[in-house]
Amino acid sequence: MYAKFATLAALVASAAAQQACTLTAETHPSLTWQKCTAGGSCTNVQGSVTIDANWRWTHQTSGSTNCYTGNEWDTSICSDGASCASKCCVDGADYSGTYGITTSGNALNLKFVTKGPYSTNIGSRTYLMESDNKYQTFNLLGNEFTFDVDVSNIGCGLNGALYFVSMDADGGASKYPGNKAGAKYGTGYCDSQCPRDLKFINGEANVEGWAGSTNDANAGFGNYGSCCSEMDIWEANNMAAAFTPHPCTTIGQSRCEGESCGGTYSTDRYGGICDPDGCDFNSYRQGNKTFYGKGMTVDTTKKLTVVTQFLTDASGELSEIKRFYVQNGVVIPNSESTIAGVPGNSITQDYCDVQKTAFGDTNDFNRKGGLAQMGKALAEPMVLVMSIWDDHAANMLWLDSTYPVDAAGKPGAERGACPTTSGVPAEVEAQVPNSNVIYSNIRFGPIGSTVSGLPNGGGSGGGSSSSTTARPTSTSTSRPTSTSTSAGSGPTGCTAQKYAQCGGNGYTGCTNCVAGTTCRKQNDWYSQCL
Repeated sequence: MYAKFATLAALVASAAAQQACTLTAETHPSLTWQKCTAGGSCTNVQGSVTIDANWRWTHQTSGSTNCYTGNEWDTSICSDGASCASKCCVDGADYSGTYGITTSGNALNLKFVTKGPYSTNIGSRTYLMESDNKYQTFNLLGNEFTFDVDVSNIGCGLNGALYFVSMDADGGASKYPGNKAGAKYGTGYCDSQCPRDLKFINGEANVEGWAGSTNDANAGFGNYGSCCSEMDIWEANNMAAAFTPHPCTTIGQSRCEGESCGGTYSTDRYGGICDPDGCDFNSYRQGNKTFYGKGMTVDTTKKLTVVTQFLTDASGELSEIKRFYVQNGVVIPNSESTIAGVPGNSITQDYCDVQKTAFGDTNDFNRKGGLAQMGKALAEPMVLVMSIWDDHAANMLWLDSTYPVDAAGKPGAERGACPTTSGVPAEVEAQVPNSNVIYSNIRFGPIGSTVSGLPNGGGSGGGSSSSTTARPTSTSTSRPTSTSTSAGSGPTGCTAQKYAQCGGNGYTGCTNCVAGTTCRKQNDWYSQCL
């Protein structure tokens, strides 16, 4: 993504430090998700969410005096990074009243603008927790991740983003002595932009070289950034959507300095250890302008299910990132690219190579190790991030409009139908403050375990289901089968179940559909029992 939270606008008087205070009690909103097994049984896991430290009120440990106000540090308190960390603390959060964050069962609702009695909050970034002091982590390689999302109330200029980053499960508390708050208070963030707008990195304040933003009253950037690998499962509004791997030469969290960070805040965008652009699949950008949107094949006026599979080859390396949608009980394969010379409907190394060439994009993806390097990150624990944000750097045009704005008609420039004048943060904050995104029904497990009726991915479904021990409830649920199976007369005497694949180029499985359904062609590569 181009500018992950260029506006980290939280409270008018907010900041992030790395000690914890308790003027407001910190109580994580609960959130249930499911861990699935190869047999198709899914067990509830009782988790919770925490808000990122950058949104929290930060004040002196000795009282309630702000350490950071507007978009500037109080240098009388914070003269350098280490002393600031020792004098300042982040406090607990009023999740609903201040930040517009609520949960119900397996659903997380994030409001865009929340007006409280003392402040106005813009957007939020939250993390799934395993325990009070530890983020839930996932090993994605060889597995699939599924969730439901409602983007009907976020339009042009907004981004409801769900993604994974290689940040430390404890928020960096064990690595950096200056970090006393840890994961409980949302510390330790990093991503492939190597963001320099984080107020604390590695347990120290990012005071040196800090400059307030010229177009964001609450944000700025300092001399340091925080880098790590990033897998964007979902960056979307009701007009456009993309999924994008971003490899880094160093997988886990590391601190960068100045122009060597690259990314959004540096003059040399590609000068860091991470690929800030990634290799994206956006259906609109890949030529299908009627696949995703209001009333389209994937109808964004209604809740939808998003399935992402991380397939491996015979040697266990990442070979393909595959996407399906489910809506109204129907499995919808990702759209096929119609760009000349760029075939396919999934992300592979070949796809990334030809897409970069066709669009004339800088191929930093390969410079930073390509799909193989991304696979190494996916094999290690990653933290789940769920957020809503607007974009002070590029107005989100890179996601949902023509970008660059003067490149209309050029391959790859058209990414969505939003006007090039849309997405200005001051306007969206004033005009659509009640926008919200809802993430729900998170499921994770081996390939084919989280949703019934998916085609055989063809990759390895092995690998660990999570890098942490889940805490299941006493009840577990099994996925219902679509229908009972009857004998068939397909190529091997088998019958494909309802919603399962029954044909397509290269397909060698069952071609007869269960009684009451018919094999219907969706495209040259995929037919489905409906």
